[in-house]
Amino acid sequence: MKRRHFIAGAIATALTPLSAFAADFVDYTPGIIESALEDGKTVFVDYSATWCSTCKRQERVINALRADDPAYDAAMTFVKVDWDTYKSHEVTAFRGIPRRSTLILLRGNEELGRIVAGTATSQIKALMDKGL
Repeated sequence: MKRRHFIAGAIATALTPLSAFAADFVDYTPGIIESALEDGKTVFVDYSATWCSTCKRQERVINALRADDPAYDAAMTFVKVDWDTYKSHEVTAFRGIPRRSTLILLRGNEELGRIVAGTATSQIKALMDKGL
């Protein structure tokens, strides 16, 4: 009986789409955003806090969109900036980030879009689509 469960689990794992594992963010460290932009990448930045319910809702929407469309992961680098650690840091002040639950999309020297505290799937999808 245990062997059957192991085999069934192994098959389920093998059949799980890779996009299910793709919905990871890179944790912010100083210079990571600038480095990605200099390399010509589009960067989606999520300013969030672990205790923030709006941030959690945004994260669920972003992860669902990424799981549904692998083009997002192919086109963008997703970076999470911990609000509690970096709210007074240059990465926040330089871009005029007003609060946690702010999402921004960057390419080159340009900010392509921004959402502050928005959780609607259509709004977040529209921002992510700008990065494609």
